[in-house]
Amino acid sequence: MKNAGPKTQAFLEISNKYEPACMNWQAPVVWDHAQGAEIWDVDGRHYIDWTSGVLVANVGHAHPHLAEAISRQAQRLLNTFDFPTPERLHLARKVIETTPPHLDKVFFVTTGGEAVDAAMRMAKRATGKYEILAFWGGFHGRSFGPMSLTGLPKIKKNFGPLLPGTILAPYPYCYRCPFDKAHPDCCLFCLDFMDKVVNVESAGSLAGLIVEPYQGTSGFVFPPKGYLKKLEAWARQRQILFVLDEVQSSFGRTGKMWALEHEGLEPDILVLGKGIGSGMPISAVVARGEILSALERGEMSSTTGGNPLSCAASLAVFEIIEKEKLVEKAASNGAFLKEKLLELKDKHKMIGDVRGMGLVYGIEYVKDRTSKEPAPDLVREIVLKCVENGLMVGKLGIHGNVMRVAPPLVITPELVDESVAILGRVLSKI
Repeated sequence: MKNAGPKTQAFLEISNKYEPACMNWQAPVVWDHAQGAEIWDVDGRHYIDWTSGVLVANVGHAHPHLAEAISRQAQRLLNTFDFPTPERLHLARKVIETTPPHLDKVFFVTTGGEAVDAAMRMAKRATGKYEILAFWGGFHGRSFGPMSLTGLPKIKKNFGPLLPGTILAPYPYCYRCPFDKAHPDCCLFCLDFMDKVVNVESAGSLAGLIVEPYQGTSGFVFPPKGYLKKLEAWARQRQILFVLDEVQSSFGRTGKMWALEHEGLEPDILVLGKGIGSGMPISAVVARGEILSALERGEMSSTTGGNPLSCAASLAVFEIIEKEKLVEKAASNGAFLKEKLLELKDKHKMIGDVRGMGLVYGIEYVKDRTSKEPAPDLVREIVLKCVENGLMVGKLGIHGNVMRVAPPLVITPELVDESVAILGRVLSKI
């Protein structure tokens, strides 16, 4: 990126000297502070945020109510281990009251990966079986349990051997169907194919399956409407647990409080994270009571899970979302954003696909629309130029050719318009 400010350059030199190069690539910007859907770097340069951190800051950056709740709690109590606190118990009640009624117990941990790991342990303990079905392109975390379930080679490469008992099946990435079929004529062939995968790979000890409502890390890959409900029915018919990983898709991100609402899903286990703390580290596993009753006292715990500071923050997040109607705003502003992005697709042949809902979209760039050859180098160039022009954005995807569009839910129509205009100007000069 051209013309990085002097403070930015100085901090990046510190980063290069003391930090490993194992984290995700980002545009060379050192954040200083942020408010709502806007960011300022250490040199005072201003950006509109299309990242939300990494789909975390759903209620916006440094929301005054959230900051006040954190400050007030920090002066009272920070950690108790497993001793109950009013904050944890109030949050537990709030989570159970707002998630589907068949889910009646919640267990708090710290990160999305830790929550997935806990959910898998619950599924295995409740069923007495050890195999878990997951999906190509799925991402569930970087510790060994969740990493073993992840269907992305770049996450797992050179870290084996992984945990046994994982079975991976194709996910409906319709823009790049692994079977070279087209929806709806395919009749969801990938779902029928799962029987073949299980028949060949399973040792007869299938405890459950885990799936994301959309695959974020793979490039915001959304399945066709109806797929997830049919997948749930597939799991029910085989008497295996249906685990829904909503670490990224929950707390209003898709224009519903929970992404499961779009198809009326009833998972046996629901995994929540990211937006639940909107910047504070907390995650949760919500499940049917009979599943958790299989666990004995002391079998699951977490040093900082459900700590009063993070629970107070999460309670404030619920209050902000409800008071400011952020779910409804995500739906309306998201529809406006999608309309603008589709207009860009009509103008620029380098955009192969635009997909998403609410305030989460993936823009997939290609060298040619017919061949769909991925254009990862082009995306990197576009990202850098967007940042130079005041739009904070990132890239991801199986081929590294998808632009992440996921602003905080507090973004205004004016900022949506301005941010899309920046991208449009960049694309016009490529």
